[in-house]
Amino acid sequence: MLKAIEMKDARQAKKANLGGRPRKFTEASRPITITLPEKTLRGLERIDPDRGRAIVKVTERALNEDGQPRPMVEVVEVDKKVGLVIVGPSQALRRIPFLRLVEVAPSRFVLALEAGKGFNALELSINDLLEDLPADHSQERQLITELQAHIRNLRRADRVSLANILLVRMDTV
Repeated sequence: MLKAIEMKDARQAKKANLGGRPRKFTEASRPITITLPEKTLRGLERIDPDRGRAIVKVTERALNEDGQPRPMVEVVEVDKKVGLVIVGPSQALRRIPFLRLVEVAPSRFVLALEAGKGFNALELSINDLLEDLPADHSQERQLITELQAHIRNLRRADRVSLANILLVRMDTV
């Protein structure tokens, strides 16, 4: 009798998996084809022998810290009583012509203003950007709204100073 139940369970399991390989992830997923450098492929293999799982792990690490979502906008202390505004990725912010997003960690960017552009111009551009951003761009809207609030609060508290960072044009190096 036990043997018959085991055989029935095996047949049901086989039927449930007629679609091929077992599911790798619990959430919806789809196959993709990408080309990566050999060095990257070797690095992914060190993280997980399964490339798909390795990519998921790297992505989750880059976007989350200790399992908690990273803030979209934060001030990170870089020296005694000095902080930098750090933001997550944003296509909308890239539309501000005098603003550069300088990646300092995976998906973490420092705001760099072109010479001659001040904090007031940045705040005004962010306000305009938020006003023009479509309502269905919820993640971008959230980031821009948080950045707008940070910048407004920093300006009102007179806690902002500008400093230069060295950016090099790569076409001449």
